[in-house]
Amino acid sequence: MKLLATLLLCVPLLLAGCSEPPRFISTDLSAVDWGKDFNLTDHNGQARRLADFRGKVVVLFFGYTQCPDVCPTTLSGLRDTMQLLGEDAKRVQVLFITVDPARDTQALLAQYVPAFHPSFLGLYADEKGIAALAKDFKVFYAKQPGSTPGSYAVDHSTGNYAYDPQGRLRLLLKHGETPANIAADLKMLLAGK
Repeated sequence: MKLLATLLLCVPLLLAGCSEPPRFISTDLSAVDWGKDFNLTDHNGQARRLADFRGKVVVLFFGYTQCPDVCPTTLSGLRDTMQLLGEDAKRVQVLFITVDPARDTQALLAQYVPAFHPSFLGLYADEKGIAALAKDFKVFYAKQPGSTPGSYAVDHSTGNYAYDPQGRLRLLLKHGETPANIAADLKMLLAGK
């Protein structure tokens, strides 16, 4: 009888746990009112908006092809995340937006971005378009003089944004997060959490 009473007392606690909001590993951005859309061109020359990817989780990253560390590391990590997702990877779209449109041509993006994963897309616009988009997405970037005349690097924000299948900005994935943790968060988004 004591066992039955104890179990009956535990049922409400168990049910209460069912209604808790999801606990993402990444930073939850569900309440922000920015980063709602973009109007860019992909590395195949096709105009793209966020709505083009409805039904998929979208991971969006701002970077540039000549980045020596953060960008290739991030794209490699996202490639590994796709492998961990298995069949669910077909429902995830990674988008790489260049913050260096002067050098990151359509042809260069078409070589660089899919080298990490064939489904990844590189996106670009002119300098003015990228500046406006970066401002809307709260992304920092700035050219830094290089070691030779005319050369430069670009300092930039390092986080990725994740959208749910309905096109709502949901998460900020921090740079250096493990592919396993990113995959866990993306699976929650795919499950409608």
